[in-house]
Amino acid sequence: MNIGFIGLGNMGGPMAANLAAAGHRVTGFDPSGVLPEGVTAADDAKAAVADTDVVILMLPNGAIVAEATAEVLPAMQSGAVLVDCSTIDVETTRRLAARAEAAGIATLDAPVSGGTTGAAKGTLTFMIGGDAAAFETTRPLFDIMGQKAVFCGPAGAGQAAKICNNMILGVTMAATCEAFGLADRLGLDRQSLFDVVSTSSGASWSMNTYCPAPGVGPASPADDGYRPGFAAELMLKDLRLGQEAAQVSGVETPMGRTACDLYTAFVDQAEGRGRDFSALIRRYEDQSA
Repeated sequence: MNIGFIGLGNMGGPMAANLAAAGHRVTGFDPSGVLPEGVTAADDAKAAVADTDVVILMLPNGAIVAEATAEVLPAMQSGAVLVDCSTIDVETTRRLAARAEAAGIATLDAPVSGGTTGAAKGTLTFMIGGDAAAFETTRPLFDIMGQKAVFCGPAGAGQAAKICNNMILGVTMAATCEAFGLADRLGLDRQSLFDVVSTSSGASWSMNTYCPAPGVGPASPADDGYRPGFAAELMLKDLRLGQEAAQVSGVETPMGRTACDLYTAFVDQAEGRGRDFSALIRRYEDQSA
């Protein structure tokens, strides 16, 4: 396929490179000028999407996605598919999908889970909403970029799934960090806590796969000075999206709200910005000290 790729940062760059390595023709644009191996440079977003079958966006927030969509839609050919892999709010996704449909462009909202490691290894999970026929057309691309693609329903369903998933992730990581802090205060060895919890009813991805305690469990950002695999400010963004969605929907999410408050303090008042979201454990280490 001829693919236009807008946003070639820590996530988009490896994704585009994997598509190019698989034999697809990928033309990319990023304002920073970053260009992954195998991707042809475009002078601007419009040039990147000209004569393409599929356009993929991987951008920081809803406002930038809306701006990029307004720019590229007039340059896309009728029948092409616009795939937004960014994580943004559901209402913006639905509004942009309606605008694209009016222009003869099918859309998919396809946020991802798996972080920069998953993007590089092609092991991402995609949560997809939008046009079912467009999903079947683009499924081979998702198979290259990830290990799993789940079609969740109409426009906005992919974003809804991502927001709910990351609310769970934020809550479980906060609880895991709290547990290690309490274990420290009680004099319980961290490895012993991991050995028990990882094989018991308290097991979770935050504990078993992405343990926030250095030297415990499989290798994770904790073993690399908390260099971000998934930055704390990105977790905060997703938790805030969850709270916005809950407010619009009239749903109470006290655990999600608490996790959002914890990460707000960690990013804005502590030393969380630029660090992995699992570095929240430092808050509880300080309490134990």
